[in-house]
Amino acid sequence: MRSLSLLCGVAALLSIGVSPAHAQWAVYDGANHVQNVLIAARTLQQIDNQITSLANQAQMLVNQGRNLASLPLSTLGTLQSTISQTTALLAQAQNIAYSVQSVEQQYQQAYTSISSGMSDSALFSQAQTRWQNSVGGFEDALKLQARVVGNIPSDSSAMTQLVSASQTSTGALQAAQAGNQLLALQSRQLSDIQAELAANGRATALQQARDAAAEAESDAQYQHFSQHDAYVPGTVSMFGGNGN
Repeated sequence: MRSLSLLCGVAALLSIGVSPAHAQWAVYDGANHVQNVLIAARTLQQIDNQITSLANQAQMLVNQGRNLASLPLSTLGTLQSTISQTTALLAQAQNIAYSVQSVEQQYQQAYTSISSGMSDSALFSQAQTRWQNSVGGFEDALKLQARVVGNIPSDSSAMTQLVSASQTSTGALQAAQAGNQLLALQSRQLSDIQAELAANGRATALQQARDAAAEAESDAQYQHFSQHDAYVPGTVSMFGGNGN
C-alpha cells in the first residue's frame, strides 16, 4: 500500500511537468540509524551507571554518618564524682594518714620509741595513742566498705544503660564509646576494691603494730620495775605499840 502511494505521488509530479533534476527523495540509511541507536543506548547505560554510583556514594556517606555518630549517653561525670568521693574519704583517714611522711613520723613517735626509761604516764599516753589509731583505722575501713557497697546500685544502673546503648548503637563509634565507658566503669570498680584493700590492710597493720608495741611496753615496764631495790623485811609497829 505504501509503495502504491509512493508511485501515485511520483506520477502526480510527472503529470504536472516537474523536472526530474529538481525532484527530492528521502533516502533511509539503515546502518547510520543502527549506529545512532547504539550510541544512544551506550549513553543511557553510562548515565545509569553514574546514577548507581552516586546512589552508592550517598549510601556510603549515610553509613559513615552513622559510624561517626556520637553516643548520646555518657557516664563519665558520675564515675568522676564517685572517684572523688572515695578519694575524699581516704583523705579523712584518722590519726595516721595515707602518707609516707606521716607514717614515718607518727609510727616513730607511738610505736618504736618505747624504752625502760620512760615514765608510766608516758607509756600510758603512747598506749592510748596506739589504741586510738587502731580504732580509727578499723572505723575508716568500715566507712570505705560502706561507700563501696553503696556504689553497687548506681554501678548496676550504669552498666544496664551502657549495655543497652551498645546493643542499640547505630554505628561503630557509638558501639566503641559504649564499650569504652564500660571499661571505665570496671576501672572505677577496681579502684574501689584497691581502696578497700588499702583501708583493710591499714587497719590490720595498725593492730599488728599495736600488738608488737604492747609487747615492747610490757618489756619496758618489767625492766623499769626490776631496776628498783629488792624488798627488805623489817619490824613494823602497829597501833602505836612497842612490839611486845
